[in-house]
Amino acid sequence: MSTEPGAAAADHAATIGALYAAFARGDIPAVLGMLAEDVRWEDWADSFAQRADVPWLRRRGGRAGAAEFFGIVGGFDIGEFAVLSIMAGESQVAAEISIDAVVPGGGHYRDEELHLWSFDRNGKISRMRHYVDTAKHIAAAGGVDTTSRMVNGSSTEV
Repeated sequence: MSTEPGAAAADHAATIGALYAAFARGDIPAVLGMLAEDVRWEDWADSFAQRADVPWLRRRGGRAGAAEFFGIVGGFDIGEFAVLSIMAGESQVAAEISIDAVVPGGGHYRDEELHLWSFDRNGKISRMRHYVDTAKHIAAAGGVDTTSRMVNGSSTEV
């Protein structure tokens, strides 16, 4: 990792770009290798998605906890996963994501998310948080197709 001003942000952005590329290939061991041993996953003080026990948005710790997350997401039928933008600072990276997924149990959601990645002094990812439409995720976890709605008594795609 470089010590020049702005270099950490560029290094972190490159790491997150590589992480999403590994995720797209299904190379979860490569993703886990980018994480600090004690990574905090979905570390929120008060998350409604965690209160509702949405499986993929549970608080987890360490690489083993992150691997649990990827195990759950591996069961999704992901129709779209697009990284729209990556914005980097000296210790954090935010990625704008578009996703369309059918989850185990038949729930379906389409969402625009922000993923916030924090880095430790060694250049490892120390924290990850999803900023999502929690209502969609809670409903999808309960088996609801949030991509359709009732109009005049019939369901239509949105």
